[in-house]
Amino acid sequence: MEEKARKTPRKANLFEALISLGGLIAIMAVGILVFGVDPHIPMFIGVIIAAVMALYLGYAWEDIEKFMMEGITRALQSVIILSIIGILVGMWIDSGVVPSMIYYGLQILSPGIFFIACVLICSITSLATGSSWGTMGTMGLALMGIGVGLGMPAGMTAGAVLSGAYFGDKMSPLSDTTNLAPAMAGTDVMTHVKFMMLPTGLTYVICLVFFGILGATQYHGGAADMSKVVEISQALKDNFVISPLFLLPPVIVIGAVAMKVPAIPGITLGILSAFVLGLIFQPDCTVGTLLTTGRDGFESSIGVYEVDKLLTNGGLMGMMSSISLTILAMMFGGIMEATGQLEIIVSKLLKLVKGPASLVALTEATCVLSNVTMPEQYISIVVPGRMYAEEYKKMGLHPKTLSNALEGAGTVTSALIPWNTCGVYIKDTLGLGVAEYGPWAIFNWLMPIMNIVLAVPGLTIAQADGTRGKKKAKA
Repeated sequence: MEEKARKTPRKANLFEALISLGGLIAIMAVGILVFGVDPHIPMFIGVIIAAVMALYLGYAWEDIEKFMMEGITRALQSVIILSIIGILVGMWIDSGVVPSMIYYGLQILSPGIFFIACVLICSITSLATGSSWGTMGTMGLALMGIGVGLGMPAGMTAGAVLSGAYFGDKMSPLSDTTNLAPAMAGTDVMTHVKFMMLPTGLTYVICLVFFGILGATQYHGGAADMSKVVEISQALKDNFVISPLFLLPPVIVIGAVAMKVPAIPGITLGILSAFVLGLIFQPDCTVGTLLTTGRDGFESSIGVYEVDKLLTNGGLMGMMSSISLTILAMMFGGIMEATGQLEIIVSKLLKLVKGPASLVALTEATCVLSNVTMPEQYISIVVPGRMYAEEYKKMGLHPKTLSNALEGAGTVTSALIPWNTCGVYIKDTLGLGVAEYGPWAIFNWLMPIMNIVLAVPGLTIAQADGTRGKKKAKA
């Protein structure tokens, strides 16, 4: 009798779907803006709202639990890669790989090319660490001080710092967002990074040209206080063996990408090579310390604030925050997809879509809107990613088309929203608001525009077989 009386499940209507999505937006906004909390628990409350709506629609709890598990399963590759990357970052710091990359980056600093140097140094640092926040809070802060000594406008300096930091964050296989975007789209991180090279490279070149011209017109040969750069460089030399040999692990990882080695073995090669180099050349490195930093991360106690802040990083346990958020977000996405709540919302939005290029534009617009309404960088990748993944499949597009659109807008535009966690962090760290640095953060606002412009001729669109172009795509 109980089985016969069980309510037959039905798909959600638009109003019901908007309750779940609107509930998530409201909880996220209040949690982050009002209480200043991390997005994890607000995300879990969003899961509760979506689950309650599913119960209302007639789904049994066993079904809802299955939906959540299916959602999590889709992100398991990303979870594994994030775990391995945490190990890699800890070992790369302990073995001297990251210190060497930062040291050589600082050597290119010259007053005559100050803005270009800011972009390049922050790019190298962010590529090495996978963290735009860590780069801005360390190298960025030091460069801001040097800019003052040179008489450079603070907003311009901050714009160059952000452009470099977000380029590195976007292109580094060590970055959590660089792994999150392909996980939401349904591809792997190496495929994702390779596909981003064209639009990101073009945007980066434009940034370098712009800041080169800007530096030539702004620099008048004033004396710069380079003491902070000297202090950081000396601290790295005093505590690590610095050698071009330590650039080998990043070269191995890049080579693995070029040779189409799968992400997990490719990143593991980077770990093993750093492990061997550390044991051979770093006096303080032992098997025990490397295994410990692989798990718990590296804790720097050199005594130079910028160095200690930057190098206290990595480790498997350090990735648990990103991993747990990914799991919670996929629980929400799993319920929303299986109960038709995402489908009904997306179906209304897709009436605006006339082809692949407009789908890319809609995806990026949704990412920006997510950064405004749910002011957290990760969520601007997760929610639009799950919303549009199925539509990209229906159009016969490769998932890397979606992952490129997600990161081309979600990751970089977070810094341009004053109340987003990224905008707040930048203001607290560099001491400038969006109104001051925003116009000069060329990479951040040009990147989504470049993606859309290149989507028109099909250069940021890939077919299911991986080839660029939109001729075969059919709605």
